[in-house]
Amino acid sequence: MKEKSSPSLNEVYYVCKDHTVSGEKFKLIFDPQTEMLVTHPRPQADELPAYYESPKYISHTDSRKTLTDKLYQKVKKYMLVKKLRWIEKKVPKKGRILDIGAGTGDFLFEARSRGWRINGIEPSEAARKKASEKNVKLSLDATNFKSEKFDVITLWHVLEHVPDLRSQIIEIEHLLKKNGLLVIAVPNFQSYDARYYKEYWAAFDVPRHLWHFSQNSFRHLLAGTSLKQTDLKPLIFDSFYVSLLSEKYKTGNTNFLRALYTGLKSNYRARFSSDYSSIAYFFRKLG
Repeated sequence: MKEKSSPSLNEVYYVCKDHTVSGEKFKLIFDPQTEMLVTHPRPQADELPAYYESPKYISHTDSRKTLTDKLYQKVKKYMLVKKLRWIEKKVPKKGRILDIGAGTGDFLFEARSRGWRINGIEPSEAARKKASEKNVKLSLDATNFKSEKFDVITLWHVLEHVPDLRSQIIEIEHLLKKNGLLVIAVPNFQSYDARYYKEYWAAFDVPRHLWHFSQNSFRHLLAGTSLKQTDLKPLIFDSFYVSLLSEKYKTGNTNFLRALYTGLKSNYRARFSSDYSSIAYFFRKLG
């Protein structure tokens, strides 16, 4: 496969289709100042909720209808524990944790069972309702937390959905304690599976994903802040799940074996570059 060379200023990187809801097409444009891809046109704030209204949007539904859904839920359960173990190695004393974009509350449910004091933010009313059924109370936004500080703040596949990145980073800085831990997990458009599937790569997920990150993106995005990157961890299962969806988008069939091979190849190549399909980045607040 011939890999795409480095994009130039304002280059249209791909034209991608919304396979989940609308069937509309959106451009991905390279921003050289942040080394991100930007979805264009970007839906207005009052238009965005409609693009999440689908039973296919699994993070808001807890769906187990298809084989892919069932695999997703099994892997998610395993990864919830793994993510918390990563955090607990860096923050041994369990304190207050805030999950931004908490979905249906599974991460916070597991965190509470391990002794964390939990809070969460989730814009989706349907997802908040699902969380409440697990006795996990989520807030619509950060209004209730303005005078509070947290030991850990997490965003698991959330930052790519946030309309105003700068405001979100400022808010995180305000809410995080000094020496607190921030974890941000996002897809990586420079991974092998992204380059292989190109415009069919499921993790582009336009227009719900407004921004598409590379490893260098955070160096630009967090420049001038008190947040310093200290580590990164691969989310190795994401390459398989994303490849399964991407195969269906590209060919109309699931093609489990081809998706498995692509996911394995992506993870193998990433051993040398750290360009995994999805990456969890760890930051400390220094000031």
